[in-house]
Amino acid sequence: MKTIKSILGISLITLLSFTSCQDEIDNQIGENPNTNDANSVAASNYKRTAMYDGSFDDFLDGNSCSSILLPVVATVNGTQVSVISQSDYQQVINILGQYNNDNDQVVLQFPFTVRLSNYTEVLVTSQGEYDAIINACEAAEAEGKDAISCLDIQFPITILTYNLNLDQTGSLVIQSEQQLFSYMDNLGNDELFSISYPITVMFSNGTSASVDSDASLQSSINECLEEQEAEEEAEERADALEQILVDGMFKVQSFVDSGVESANNYAEFTIDFANDLTVKADNVVNALVADVEGTYAVTSQIEVYLSLNFSGSTSFNLLNHTWEVTSFSSTSISLKSTTNAAVTLVLTQI
Repeated sequence: MKTIKSILGISLITLLSFTSCQDEIDNQIGENPNTNDANSVAASNYKRTAMYDGSFDDFLDGNSCSSILLPVVATVNGTQVSVISQSDYQQVINILGQYNNDNDQVVLQFPFTVRLSNYTEVLVTSQGEYDAIINACEAAEAEGKDAISCLDIQFPITILTYNLNLDQTGSLVIQSEQQLFSYMDNLGNDELFSISYPITVMFSNGTSASVDSDASLQSSINECLEEQEAEEEAEERADALEQILVDGMFKVQSFVDSGVESANNYAEFTIDFANDLTVKADNVVNALVADVEGTYAVTSQIEVYLSLNFSGSTSFNLLNHTWEVTSFSSTSISLKSTTNAAVTLVLTQI
């Protein structure tokens, strides 16, 4: 009888121990709303966020899914440049920025090595091989499988794991994007995971946020992708504005400062924007009046901006602002000062 009671006692202890272990699994993984498998949206989000971001040298290679491992030799708008280190990027940028309405061309000299979004490095020996890499990138972008570059996870983070076959839990501390990508890329169909929240994410605009769930991460990604799309659209508008400026000749239709209209001060002048980022105001009534020269720049963030910098004229110096472009067309450009909304300028094409 004692033996039977001992066996029953041992069995009960074993059952209780198993139940306790299973409860722990359920609490951490099984009943966790943030539990995910390899095919989950969260797995895709973490994988894409952790991909290698090759967009920083797009001015050189035009491919955000990879970057060129230096050194490399490139012919930029007919000028050969040896890019030995990242400090040489500025040479390329300067050449590309000399004119704002030309068709920039960068020809890379083969062979060179690229690092792909999965962190592998590939030697590229021909244009055909490079075209295949570019095509694969475009396909990934079209399918929403490219890198999410507008958001960075701040490490370390902890992943809670559960193996379905072994019925075993565990945890893993992730220290880097490459380590996170490797985990998500190699996640098996018999494995589940959840993130130990909260974690911190940093946006490309320099702000940060605390993320406390998979849904919260998705919301942060949606937010930053929307902002990234707005930035890309603003960049396209900036390019269009540059083309209009260079192709046209303008006059000051309106210049209002604190309710006072001063357009008459500029009635005798035409304004010519050159493609080398210089601008000149020419008095078309009195040839004895010297031209007023300056520089300009078109930039963008979420909005488009036109910066003017004239010198040698009291009247034109008043136009020296960084202007927000509130609207524009092929015939008219409306501007508002970024420092004083009461100051507005309208340029119309002659």
